[in-house]
Parts: sequence; structure tokens; C-alpha cells
Amino acid sequence: MHMKKNMGSTDRLIRTTIALLIAILYLTNVVTGTTALVLVGISLILFITSAIGFCPLYLPFGISTLKNRAKQ
Repeated sequence: MHMKKNMGSTDRLIRTTIALLIAILYLTNVVTGTTALVLVGISLILFITSAIGFCPLYLPFGISTLKNRAKQ
């Protein structure tokens, strides 16, 4: 199965930033317990989707934040 990228650079940057912020909150024990585990899970999902440039939740809604660039 081939995944066509559907995330633009701004989308990926925002996801990575949020993932890093959650990781910092977890590592500094600002968030703990079940909340921390849920946030770490979300953080991993955000980081992975950002790294591959593909968000499966965008598919059913036809969303793409990838900018179409005209071929030169």
C-alpha cells in the first residue's frame, strides 16, 4: 500500500512542536499518571505522522495541508 503524503511543512512543524512540548512536560514530571500516558501516546502519534508526512485521519475527510506546487 502506497501512502500519498497529505501533510504540509507547517502542519508537520506544529505536530512536531506539540509532540516535543508533551515530551518535555512528561520528562519534567509536570504531567503524571494516566494523563501522562495518554499524552505520551498522542505525542508519539503526532511525531510519527509528522515524520512520514501522512495522516490517516485526513483521508475520510479529503483533507490535505500539502501545498500544490506548479511544476516548472
